Amino acid sequence: QAQLVESGGGSVQAGGSLRLSCAVSGRTFSTYAGGWFRQAPGKERDFVAAISWGGGTTYYADSVKDRFTIYRENGKNTVYLQMNSLQPEDTAVYYCAAEGTRGSYDIYYISLKQYHSWGQGTQVTVSS
Repeated sequence: QAQLVESGGGSVQAGGSLRLSCAVSGRTFSTYAGGWFRQAPGKERDFVAAISWGGGTTYYADSVKDRFTIYRENGKNTVYLQMNSLQPEDTAVYYCAAEGTRGSYDIYYISLKQYHSWGQGTQVTVSS
């Protein structure tokens, strides 16, 4: 388990950019995969992006591929989501998640059920 705190959300116009940060603390696992999910009003929480502990393996939802970039700085215990070319359909509460990988540098998770540590969420609003 770990404590996660997101930051960086806000309101932007279509075509703009935001960078979300997820600070991880108090973790009980030595290596962990990171993930970002989002939940729009009245909809389920959906996968956005995931990254392995080593940072060399990433995976994206088709809807954000080529616009969003997930990366991490393990020395700062932080996972980031750089969001470019934002569109109104990207409006949602964004959640970061972390899950231990038992020493693996390459594993990542894309299912909501695979993560047991979550942040409180940060709102992203994109206006047209």
